[in-house]
Amino acid sequence: MTTVTELLQPVELDLENLVSNLRSLIGAKHPILQAAAEHLFSAGGKRLRPGIVLLISRALSPDGELSSRHRRLAEITEMIHTASLVHDDVVDEASTRRGVATVHSRFNHRIAVLAGDFLFAQASWHLANLDNLDVVKLLSRVIMDLADGEVKQGLYKFDSGQTLETYLEKSYCKTASLIANSVQAVGVLSEQSDEHLKLLHYFGKQLGLAFQVVDDILDFTGNDQQLGKPASSDLASGYLTAPALYALKENPKLSLLIDREFSIEGDIEEAITIVTTSGGIKRTRELAEKFAKQSHEAILWLPDSPSRRALLELPDFVLSRLY
Repeated sequence: MTTVTELLQPVELDLENLVSNLRSLIGAKHPILQAAAEHLFSAGGKRLRPGIVLLISRALSPDGELSSRHRRLAEITEMIHTASLVHDDVVDEASTRRGVATVHSRFNHRIAVLAGDFLFAQASWHLANLDNLDVVKLLSRVIMDLADGEVKQGLYKFDSGQTLETYLEKSYCKTASLIANSVQAVGVLSEQSDEHLKLLHYFGKQLGLAFQVVDDILDFTGNDQQLGKPASSDLASGYLTAPALYALKENPKLSLLIDREFSIEGDIEEAITIVTTSGGIKRTRELAEKFAKQSHEAILWLPDSPSRRALLELPDFVLSRLY
């Protein structure tokens, strides 16, 4: 199976420079900010999002070279992603992420929120310095979407009446928006046509949705090490994802368990069994396959290059995590 490292090989040196630049950009001289930055530099971080930005940038470059603004955009993308992780860990009360202590567990919740805010502010400042209003609008939209997605997720906890559309809207905000809008921003900096800008956004949106849907399948079929968190933790927390939503249509008993918030001993184990023995996993896999296919087709117009070939392999890589 192709690894992330192999996929990102065309931009391997670019990513090494990115990590070095991020250390100086964030200016983590304070131990609290250094703790926040651990998410960036820990061994578990794959840097997939800035890698996609760099691959698209090289694929759209006539000579295959990167401008300083394209490199900075990739750095901003990773800063926004990291800021969102710091805040997510506070909301989820997670003590570790990929084996690294979270900021709030190392310090406290107040410091973690401020550290996340600082990273968002740093990203916004560097974004403004790109001097491109369209790019500023696209990445500012991402920060709004991340907050919107977190609020939506909280509002629909233990809500067995929510729809698949609501789930996909939340998934777009929390996962796909950053990829979709940062990829479109690359197109803006590369002076692409409106048609190509729409296709770039669609590529990122469908890839991000495929990634999230696969994650939600793995929450039921993966192990703790593979997930970087306890298996089935989303359902136990009341977050209903596609497998559970499909299973709800088949088995009304699941609705009863969810509505009483798994308050009786054995409820969560029974709920997991209902989901894993229903057709929910299969239907969710088909949904992920559809998103991956649409993502692949959206960038077939890119000129041939090592970066294009890597990008075209990304959707299959996302699906391969299931097998």
